[in-house]
Amino acid sequence: MTSVRAAIAKAALRIPSATPRIDAELLMAHALRVSHQQLLLKHLGDPAPDGFAALVERRLTHEPVAYITGSRGFWTIDLAVGPGVLVPRADSETLIEVAVDRFAGTDNPARILDLGTGPGTLLLAALDQWPGATGLGIDASDVALRYARDNASRLGMADRASFRIGDWADGIVGRFDLILCNPPYIGTGESLGAEVRDHEPTAALFAGDDGLADYRRIAPALPRLLADGGLAVLEIGWTQGEAVAALLRAAGLKAAIHADLGGRPRVVSAS
Repeated sequence: MTSVRAAIAKAALRIPSATPRIDAELLMAHALRVSHQQLLLKHLGDPAPDGFAALVERRLTHEPVAYITGSRGFWTIDLAVGPGVLVPRADSETLIEVAVDRFAGTDNPARILDLGTGPGTLLLAALDQWPGATGLGIDASDVALRYARDNASRLGMADRASFRIGDWADGIVGRFDLILCNPPYIGTGESLGAEVRDHEPTAALFAGDDGLADYRRIAPALPRLLADGGLAVLEIGWTQGEAVAALLRAAGLKAAIHADLGGRPRVVSAS
């Protein structure tokens, strides 16, 4: 009988991915119903489960691993995800890192707004970081909001996180200490890999010819939504830093560009 170790190695040779070995390990952990860490520590010598091959076949069609397993780790939490929601990415953790740096040694943010919350990714990560905070997540997708509410409940944050359908900042009243936003920022003419193009929701990806359409709507609304001493943190495509910063400055805000762990511009903050 094929061992878990051998099955992972064989699958990694077939999976079309930048991280085929990790993908295979995550699929195997899911098939065994154990954590990735438990897989590596305890189960590599076990017999490979029958269900693993079917998971690999799904991955060969470029279906995201997170859709196959139904979850994705982000910051300090695990989120349920699936078709119809944007898969959380490690690069987006840069938004939380920038906010943590900003509020270090000061009063923590009490009210948090997440524009384009998806499955609750940024808002729930922030609420886990600051247990005394409450937050509001806005999204245009009913599917995404169902995931967000389920994630909040599963993480024990349902009493601190509220979610509602919306069109960016339209109709939002009040002020927030921290505003998080990961809007669509891909130009409609840009090419994408099959994993993203064929599976993730286009409404969460594309934003006009230059990828800046949604920033043009969001930036003018931020001054009325930011509390005194507050911070807005927006994810960007790596070539868009100066353009988004200019939009924020035109709205009367101070803007700064921040790099991700790979050294590429990933976030613009505004205050």
